[in-house]
Amino acid sequence: MTANPLEDPFYYLNNFRQVLDWLELRYADVMSDSEHAFIRDFRTLPQPSQGLLVRMVMRKGVHFRAGKLGYAEIGDIGAAAQPLLEHGWLDEQAPVTIAELFDLLLKAEILQAFGTAIAHPKGRKVDWLQALHEQFPEPRTLRDWCPELADRLFSLTLMELCDRLRLMFFGNLYQDWSEFVLADLGIFTYEKVEFCADSRGLRSRADVDACLFLHDCQARFEAGEALEPIVEQIAALHFANPWLQRRRDKLLFQIGQYCERIAEFALALNIYRDCAYPGARLRMIRVLERCGEYALALELASSAEQAPQSATEQQGLQRIVPRLRRKLGGPPLKRVAPRPVERLDLHLPRTDPTRSVEYYVQAHLHEDAGPVHYVENSLINSLFGLLCWPAIFAPLPGAFFHPFQRGPVDLLNEDFHPRRAQLFHACLSELDDGRYLETIRTRFAAKWGVQSPFVFWGALNAELLEQALACVPAEHLKHWFNRLLLDIKANRAGMPDLIQFWPQHKTYRMIEVKGPGDRLQDNQLRWLEFCHAHQMPVAVCYVQWAEQDA
Repeated sequence: MTANPLEDPFYYLNNFRQVLDWLELRYADVMSDSEHAFIRDFRTLPQPSQGLLVRMVMRKGVHFRAGKLGYAEIGDIGAAAQPLLEHGWLDEQAPVTIAELFDLLLKAEILQAFGTAIAHPKGRKVDWLQALHEQFPEPRTLRDWCPELADRLFSLTLMELCDRLRLMFFGNLYQDWSEFVLADLGIFTYEKVEFCADSRGLRSRADVDACLFLHDCQARFEAGEALEPIVEQIAALHFANPWLQRRRDKLLFQIGQYCERIAEFALALNIYRDCAYPGARLRMIRVLERCGEYALALELASSAEQAPQSATEQQGLQRIVPRLRRKLGGPPLKRVAPRPVERLDLHLPRTDPTRSVEYYVQAHLHEDAGPVHYVENSLINSLFGLLCWPAIFAPLPGAFFHPFQRGPVDLLNEDFHPRRAQLFHACLSELDDGRYLETIRTRFAAKWGVQSPFVFWGALNAELLEQALACVPAEHLKHWFNRLLLDIKANRAGMPDLIQFWPQHKTYRMIEVKGPGDRLQDNQLRWLEFCHAHQMPVAVCYVQWAEQDA
């Protein structure tokens, strides 16, 4: 039986050491001299000093009062801090702003420090801060702010360096050190992937710097800084690393969408013109239309019709092109009516307003011989994820960088399927001879709880799995799975809300539920059309609340 890693009081330090070992093994040529020096010097520290530094790195902020740092395994905080001060990794004389000071002090300590400068001693800290902010604009050391306070302030000086190490390890800055703890606790379990020698998200020092720069640009954009300088800086970046290039394009796309929302159409057009992110071309056509540039919009739309980037774009063009031709005085085009789908109309009493409309339909249609499950996107995605697990988690170069990935980083890239075409073919071929039944059952048990971009463990249980395998033909599964692979981002959503099984007859029916005033979304319409085209049983259920008729 494996011992619980959290039983070691220095579990967090062991995790940090694991990161350093990993980086030295895989990123030695990417790390700077200062990063190598930090790792070398860190290993020479006494264990309590190592533990204190890692505790502080893993906490929020960079300023810490010694009196608030109490860790039994570390012992004397002052003694543990001394080697860190000698290395310059902690600073005991760092100036702090008045806002930072307010985060560090209790109300009583603030009153003692500022005395009569606080007009309303029984007020709130936030109100005091607003009143004092203009009076005390310059930062000061804690001793200068509070000469009578018997405490020391330790300020981290290497948070930027540690963030760079974290970036190299995770390939992003949204994952943090808590990933180790969640994994140690068994809350998250990740698939173990054999990493190739070149499995690195950041291949050079320039990649590290560029990723940090993109992160800074995103932060400036979200903080509301002027858009044009940010866009100009991002647009000037072009990367040989396809992973970074996609990040660049995604950020430009997000800014372009924001420009549309605030009616900055000229800037939005400039952004979309230089953006290769999926959907940028369709957005550009829509912006041209909103600007009254109907001829230019139609020219671009007609070109896009010849080679649509996705089913999403094709559906959008089918709406836009007739509208543009009409605005330019052309003859109206005959619209192709959607294929008819079975319709259910229900009038149901709503006894509990907190319950969803899907809950009421499920309860109404459910019967012992025909159980109904609320699955939405979870069932089909989960069956796909279980059957195609080896293809999804194949250790291809550039797909996996570290042990805490829920899936490959290129999952939504256009070449995700082509790069793994043979692997997916081998998985899907099991649907042709019945092997898939045993494979999915075995993998359901063996991989239970392991993180996956497709498998919804919280929505999947043995009863639902067995009913699905018994009632849904392999042919239908294959149609669904192939459609998922055509455009994972667009097609893994929009599936019908409910599924009803009749195990005795080995049949099923999917049901999309719409409450009063609700309408079918584009991705739902695409799935309904797809199911109808392949003769899959599907219905749309429209609900009205019975009490509204009274």
